[in-house]
Amino acid sequence: MNYKILSMTLLALGGCAAGASANDAMRFDPGKYTRQTLTMPDGEEVAFKAYEGIAYVTNIEDPTYQTLNIYVPEHLAEIPRVPVLLRTYVGGYMASTAKSPSASDATGRALAEGYVVCIPGSRGSNSTIESNGKTVYTGTAPNGLLDLKAAVRYLRYNDDLIPGDSELIFTDGTSAGGAMSALLGATGNAKEYDKYLRKMGAADARDDVYAAICYCPITDLNHADMEYEWLYGCTNTGVRHLSADQILISNELAAECPAYINSLGLKDKNGNVLTADNYKDYLKTFIMASAHRALQEGCEIPDTIGFTFYQDKGGPMGGPMGGPGNGPRGGMRPPMGDGRQAPSFGPGNAPRFNKTSDFVTGLDLDKYLSYVASMTPLKTPPAFDQMGVLIDTPSPENKVFGNSEGEAANFTDFSLRHRLDNPSATLDAAMVERVEIMNPMNFIGTDKSTVATNWYIRHGAKDRDTSFLVPVNLATKLMNNGKNVDFALPWNRPHSGDYNLDDLFAWIKANLK
Repeated sequence: MNYKILSMTLLALGGCAAGASANDAMRFDPGKYTRQTLTMPDGEEVAFKAYEGIAYVTNIEDPTYQTLNIYVPEHLAEIPRVPVLLRTYVGGYMASTAKSPSASDATGRALAEGYVVCIPGSRGSNSTIESNGKTVYTGTAPNGLLDLKAAVRYLRYNDDLIPGDSELIFTDGTSAGGAMSALLGATGNAKEYDKYLRKMGAADARDDVYAAICYCPITDLNHADMEYEWLYGCTNTGVRHLSADQILISNELAAECPAYINSLGLKDKNGNVLTADNYKDYLKTFIMASAHRALQEGCEIPDTIGFTFYQDKGGPMGGPMGGPGNGPRGGMRPPMGDGRQAPSFGPGNAPRFNKTSDFVTGLDLDKYLSYVASMTPLKTPPAFDQMGVLIDTPSPENKVFGNSEGEAANFTDFSLRHRLDNPSATLDAAMVERVEIMNPMNFIGTDKSTVATNWYIRHGAKDRDTSFLVPVNLATKLMNNGKNVDFALPWNRPHSGDYNLDDLFAWIKANLK
């Protein structure tokens, strides 16, 4: 029996959803829309109904951001259950308004596929209101995440009225938005957020999602500084050109990372425990798989950036990678975002191999990391919790962990100690709680939340905005806990998102079966 159709029929006859009254302010109005069209890159015109400016909480603090838009194709996909793509445009942990679909990203593609699209706004580090003659910063952590969770609850609460299936919500975001997507995927129904959501007037509904799409997620913030220095410390006196004081901070942070890696208890696909001693070999398998896939697909890879190749003129291409990302869509073609292939390295660096017979056999990781650092300058230490440590300028993360008066704050004991020049300084309990609930790693593998079953995680192979450890740890922990994870480091890809849409939507379709 199709219970959604039954529920809508009852509503038409004067009934209402369980727990909802006829004048419930949180009920979706299916008759309040405008008709719009979107022209896709191939010239296709996609017609849809636009439901815009919908409040997803009753106690609205910041009306500029606390609304969502829903877009329903005139021709829904002819499948038993139509998914909902929830796309957040959060970047830099700043605020984001509820936007319109774009032909150049996953929102337009989803509409063309006949899927429902939801684009919520959310508060962030730069969102403010005027209250009693004072400027109040409304988007301090975890408020942006709470807004997105409230949007999920709205979709679930109105499942009988909104086309599409709220049991099939796919979240999508890039950078800090990728972190938000990961948090939505990892923290479903966690009680740690209930007190905040009740105060906001969020709908009384679940907030778990079916799948999380995470492009270059800037997450695991309270460990990201040490992970960055542990990985990129090999470049400190070369490409990176750090000062003596910066090198000292880098070395101190790097020294704290092994204990964290060991504490995670991660395992590779063969069940071997990952430690600081073998972790870099594990990381290399993903980078080698990325290069191998690019080689197969015609990219030119110079032999000066750390790779070694095996040439077998008589046999088919093969390789020893075997890590996640080596499946049909795992390595990913490296296009520029519109289907074009990533640029080669030029005739002066032409490789000495044949794409039909050769494969990657090894990687000098330090040399490769120097290549990454040469493409885009690395962040200086600390990369994220930087305020007061060598420089006074707060990072976006310092701002989002600040207070309602706009004062930025440290969110790691390391930076707080160095800022105060007090070896015994520690974060207060309120900050510890805020940091805890802004890290998806704290929920995966526990009984605290309903973690999404399906994950699509991408981080460019030359993206230096956070350490490769961050997405690798996230993907590995999810896989270790039985989740369906499609993870890769796409070749020569910088910090970006919503690329290779053919691959993304092939994955979505595969996970609708």
